[in-house]
Amino acid sequence: MSDIVLRLDGIEKGYKLGQPGELRVLRGASARIARGEVVALVAPSGAGKSTLLHIAGLLDTPDAGTVEIMGAGLSGARDRKRTAARRRQIGFVYQFHHLLPEFTAAENIVLPQLANGIARAEATERAGMLLAQVGLKDRADHRPSALSGGEQQRVAFCRALANAPRLLLADEPTGNLDPATSDQVFDRLIALVRDTGMGALIATHNLELAARMDRVLRLEEGVLVDGLA
Repeated sequence: MSDIVLRLDGIEKGYKLGQPGELRVLRGASARIARGEVVALVAPSGAGKSTLLHIAGLLDTPDAGTVEIMGAGLSGARDRKRTAARRRQIGFVYQFHHLLPEFTAAENIVLPQLANGIARAEATERAGMLLAQVGLKDRADHRPSALSGGEQQRVAFCRALANAPRLLLADEPTGNLDPATSDQVFDRLIALVRDTGMGALIATHNLELAARMDRVLRLEEGVLVDGLA
């Protein structure tokens, strides 16, 4: 089995601005993310980080180029195959946790597993295990409104890992937290990624956090280059 979890080759993406204008956001972006590797994605606002993550996560399709997850080419796959790959192999974390407010922390982690065909007892056991890993074992029965911002985001991490994905994509996952909480949540996230051996691509404006990851990819004029500026 390949050590490459995510392969992006020559990704192009543009948006129509009316005739005849077009905004080219990605211009041949290419990258490799390996197992157990945590890679930072940095760029100014509006440079295309979210677009790149959406394409990598099979939520959007490129105009040209290829996306491979665990060696399988999926950029041109039918919707059903892309949906199955997202559910089984990709976990998403966003700046805002988007937890379901009417469900407890544990239930928010159980639900995506049930959607993936996991038995409730097994899903509940895994939810408890994940919450324990991020220090929230005693908060499993709390609804999001009873959790702090940092706790809510840790639950969101657990939800993203519920189906044991091979690739984690995170878009400013600590951007809505104060610096002290951001550091704590980031440390928990990195520990989870290391423990599971998945690959992670994490978009962030925080250059201090980026420098703590294994590598940094910088998006410049639609192309990915290595290292901080």
